[in-house]
Amino acid sequence: MLKIRWHGHACFEITNDVTLVTDPHDGRSIGIHSPNVTGDIILVSHDHYDHNSIKSVEKDGSKIVTDERRRTISNIQINGFESYHDESHGEKRGKNIIFKFTQDDITFCHLGDLGHVLDDKSIQQIGEIDILFVPIGGTYTVDSEQAWNVVNAIKPKITIPMHYKIEGLSLPIAGIDPFLDKNKYKILKVGNEIDIEKEELPGEPEIWVFTL
Repeated sequence: MLKIRWHGHACFEITNDVTLVTDPHDGRSIGIHSPNVTGDIILVSHDHYDHNSIKSVEKDGSKIVTDERRRTISNIQINGFESYHDESHGEKRGKNIIFKFTQDDITFCHLGDLGHVLDDKSIQQIGEIDILFVPIGGTYTVDSEQAWNVVNAIKPKITIPMHYKIEGLSLPIAGIDPFLDKNKYKILKVGNEIDIEKEELPGEPEIWVFTL
């Protein structure tokens, strides 16, 4: 059984006997609570302050992943794919790593601060995904329309929107409504955390909306 929990922005915790944390922030500098989790594995998609606060979630022995190299840590296969934080090949905001990882036989993809629509080659490299974390807030990342373009290309079983305006967040990005307004799938409001097993993955695509 896997637990998925949201710590705001692009920071998620995926836990069984191993805790993996994505894109940690420190909370304070973006106006929301800091993550209350420590990660055995910490994935950092790019070196910006609202995604790279390793010290907020690390402990003795934490494994930090900041590059695309394929590796296996504690039976979790992790693979990174190079992408960009903007639509001009990183000229404005640099590079971004898309992380694909498999935990308890469920395959996740965390898009980090993806700033462009993915081409066919990237979609093929990423391959089949069960659960996709996609930024939707625009300004620094893809906006709701571009996010849907990515979702429709990857075709995950579950899409989890992230990196959008919530109460307290000090970044000038859009809220979740523009993304949900374009939705044609079943929406589940899952609260702050949810348990999932491979056998429970839906047959038809779903959108899962987390709250803090």
